[in-house]
Amino acid sequence: RILTAFTLAVCLSSPGKAQQQCTNGFDLDRASGQCIDIDECRTIPEACRGDMVCVNQNGGYLCVPRTNPVYRSPYLNPYSNIYPPPPAPGPVPNYPTVTRPLMCRFGFQLDENNQCTDVDECASDSHQCNPTQICINTEGGYTCSCTEGYWLLEGQCLDIDECRYGYCQQLCANVPGSYSCTCNPGFTLNDDGRSCQDVNECTNENPCTQTCVNTYGSFLCRCEPGYELEADGVNCSDMDECSFSEFLCQHECVNSPGSYYCICPSGYNLLDDSRSCQDINECENRNFTCTAQQTCFNIPGEYKCLDPVRCEEPYIQINDNRCMCPAENPGCRDQPFTILYRVMDMVSGRSVPSDIFQMQATTRYPGAYYIFQIKSGNEGREFYMRQTGPISATLVMTRPVKGPRTVELDLEMITVNTVINFRGSSVIRLRIFVSQYSF
Repeated sequence: RILTAFTLAVCLSSPGKAQQQCTNGFDLDRASGQCIDIDECRTIPEACRGDMVCVNQNGGYLCVPRTNPVYRSPYLNPYSNIYPPPPAPGPVPNYPTVTRPLMCRFGFQLDENNQCTDVDECASDSHQCNPTQICINTEGGYTCSCTEGYWLLEGQCLDIDECRYGYCQQLCANVPGSYSCTCNPGFTLNDDGRSCQDVNECTNENPCTQTCVNTYGSFLCRCEPGYELEADGVNCSDMDECSFSEFLCQHECVNSPGSYYCICPSGYNLLDDSRSCQDINECENRNFTCTAQQTCFNIPGEYKCLDPVRCEEPYIQINDNRCMCPAENPGCRDQPFTILYRVMDMVSGRSVPSDIFQMQATTRYPGAYYIFQIKSGNEGREFYMRQTGPISATLVMTRPVKGPRTVELDLEMITVNTVINFRGSSVIRLRIFVSQYSF
């Protein structure tokens, strides 16, 4: 027959738990706080089957054959009411009482008072921690740990690279078991040793020559209106606004420290916008030097004193600005019938093409048609006559005329009447004063 033994694995209590636990096969005696053996032969129904007899052991039990002489005497179960033994000759043997020794769970030991006390494996040097580790005693055991700045990996304490995990806000330097934080220029390290605080450079000594603006980690220099920042980013120099654009002033721009101002030529006033020039009408203001016989004629920037119209032979004067050549006078045969004197002004560099003067017949005769042309004064071919209707035409400027200059044109209107076989002409003697400026 086979000897069958039943034992169970020992389960340790978890380190750090205050309540004591017993291994399988033992129960906790609440009165003494000790682990005592469990009699499985009494608590487990039919612990052994067939011809096997249950014999209790410390922390387990055995199943032995009833007829085995080796185990009959010391291990037969005295509890015959469970498995009654077969009748045997002779007296029944007296079995010894099984003692139940006091045991402590793993990590504890009996002291002189027969109490279970914790074993300090760290103090007794009975731990198995690596030399790079530190031993920490726990209730019923111990743990192996690492000092601050290290972590446990495969039984070894390895340095933690705190810089890899963003321990510092800005600059980080890893050292064995620790780290150090620093800040970028323009920042200072806070008391926590990790975060950085912006330095306001503008609150101390102003690093700029004019205006300082603090920024995150740095500063910017700004200049007052009329100044520009130099290449060093700190100093300001006067800005020559006049060199930037020719449209700041209508006439002339004058630079000044931090600003500029506009001036106008003689004969003009500066307007309230501080850039535009307005002509002074000397004739209206009576600020002229013309004689009583002359007529003051204002032009942009100045004025002209016009002498009275004087008609030359064979013309006779009709009014202040018209001369007529009488038909009965033989000297008028090849001359224009009338000469009308007109005066106008024009700014220099006027855009082209530009309509500047209109000429029109005052009377239309049946069967007559009209031809308009420039008779004289257009040597530079800056003008031409464009007929705009049967009795009208417009003087067009085709090329810019620069002043100061006086242009005198004779604009002729030729009348042709086929009914009465008549051909005659009239002239407008147009004098154009071109000013020096374009305004």
